[in-house]
Amino acid sequence: MGRGRVQLKRIENKINRQVTFSKRRNGLLKKAHEISVLCDAEVAVIVFSTKGKLFEYATNSSMERIIERYERYSYAERELLAADPESQGSWSLEHTKLKAKIEILQRNQRHYVGEDLQSLSLKELQNLEQQLDTALKHIRARKNQLVYESISELQKKEKALQEQNNMLTKKLKEKEKEKEKALAQQSHWEQQNQGRNSPTFLPSQPLPSLNMNETYQERSTACEDEEARPHPRTNTQMPPWMLRHLNK
Repeated sequence: MGRGRVQLKRIENKINRQVTFSKRRNGLLKKAHEISVLCDAEVAVIVFSTKGKLFEYATNSSMERIIERYERYSYAERELLAADPESQGSWSLEHTKLKAKIEILQRNQRHYVGEDLQSLSLKELQNLEQQLDTALKHIRARKNQLVYESISELQKKEKALQEQNNMLTKKLKEKEKEKEKALAQQSHWEQQNQGRNSPTFLPSQPLPSLNMNETYQERSTACEDEEARPHPRTNTQMPPWMLRHLNK
């Protein structure tokens, strides 16, 4: 005997209803995955249980992108059907679209900070973990890039300061050399001016040393010898030429 047709009506038994929901939900998500792989289609499935628990499936974990695409398509279709673009229906549609987007963003934000994770399945948690790892890689790459740029900028500033320091040191040495040269030239001029203004002394024979005692004794001896020497007699009455002749 084959399996009979299931009557489509609400299952009254709570346990049977929960088991059927679990089986049908898994089958629905499996079929959505199969059609997305086989037909290369973008599929999004959202299921809420009677307790309000969320179950979802999206191709390549791009639920937000698929919903945004659906909203754009639905909004464009309704815009074509609406006669007045500024009618109440257009504003209501825009409000609904924005409200849905806000809810999705708030839910994703809670998931990213580690809140409200009870409604996520194992695969969804793995996808969330992969997204966080990818985000961390991007953050670290951007941080490393900023650090490298900062280091490169500091190295450039250091090189510029080093060149400026070398230039100042070179100028200082040149100034010191010019100052030393000016001082040496000034000292040379002063020596030349002193040589021109000072009197010229000719070399002379060394003066004999005078001994007063020896000079006095020599003069005394000379006087005594002069007195002891016999003087020729002179006649004061004789003429001078005769006196000279006698002295000869």
